[in-house]
Amino acid sequence: MKPVYINSVGSVSAQKTFDNSEFLNEITEYNASTVPVIDPNYKEYIPPAAARRMARGIKMSTVSSKNALNEAGIENIDAIIVGTGLGCIGDSERFVSDIIKNDEQFLTPTRFIQSSHNTVAGQIALGLGCKGHNFTFVHSAVSFESSLIDAKMMIENDEAETVLVGGVDELVDHHVETHRLIGHIKKEPVASQELLQSKTEGMVMGEGAHFFVLSNQKAPSCYAELLAVKTFNTLSKERLEEKVLAFLERQQLNIDDIDLAILGNNGDVNFDTYYDQLGSSLLKDTPQAYYKHLSGEFDTATGFAFWLANKIIKTQTVPEVVQLNAIVPAKLETILIYNQYRGENHSLTLIRKC
Repeated sequence: MKPVYINSVGSVSAQKTFDNSEFLNEITEYNASTVPVIDPNYKEYIPPAAARRMARGIKMSTVSSKNALNEAGIENIDAIIVGTGLGCIGDSERFVSDIIKNDEQFLTPTRFIQSSHNTVAGQIALGLGCKGHNFTFVHSAVSFESSLIDAKMMIENDEAETVLVGGVDELVDHHVETHRLIGHIKKEPVASQELLQSKTEGMVMGEGAHFFVLSNQKAPSCYAELLAVKTFNTLSKERLEEKVLAFLERQQLNIDDIDLAILGNNGDVNFDTYYDQLGSSLLKDTPQAYYKHLSGEFDTATGFAFWLANKIIKTQTVPEVVQLNAIVPAKLETILIYNQYRGENHSLTLIRKC
């Protein structure tokens, strides 16, 4: 099968990641239970008149995707594939609220049109004039990984040469309050650097948009090669180690070949046990990193992990702020990403220096 190269990255997150020339040089710390993105100057990317009509998720994705395309040095692609857990939920909420407030009369269609999950992929395609494959995966906490799998299969089967892949989710007040009521968000604010020491239930919710250009041709801007992606809807802690080993074996690798493992610890005392168990057994001699203290937790938070892994390989450095243990990598060539949310929707992603 043809190799799949990651030729560029684009990120809008709770850190200053929209500037591709930097790599976590300045860390923004939070003491909160929700963390919004650091907004770039949208006027530099989107005409102000158009930006006013755009949902937050669309604006974040427009910036992220444009940065990825610019870094790859291309203007168009064969396919656009986006993963999202909730889509443009902000416009969905506003539209329903308007129905109630206006007694089902005098409604403008804009918010309804932009409320669907595939709005982001559609808006990017309209902006680029891309008439190719356009797909949105809504698979909860493995939405981004589903997009990667689809893009990888398209490239390997000669259905596309260059694919724009992304993941996006936005913070919305009503959704946040709902998760707070059911105990999925921490009751008390937590400082970023103390997230894993909080020992409390729930997570710190975030948002973000992360896009990548995948291709069967290696560009000068290439970051890494995407080797494999695997998802599991349910997976017990007892079988976790077995599944990781089987995943690596299919790539003719063993655990000693992993130079860095990036884990999705989010500070939830009930579910970080998955990472603790893996980190103290199979990965006990492997350098480990984490990231949700920087990005927050959301359905496509693994987009931030994927961005982080690619930047680590390209720069050959592991920022101190993401280091989870004291083991120093001998080299940085093969990185494994493992994530799960509340014991479900597990994913394994493997990339390698090329």
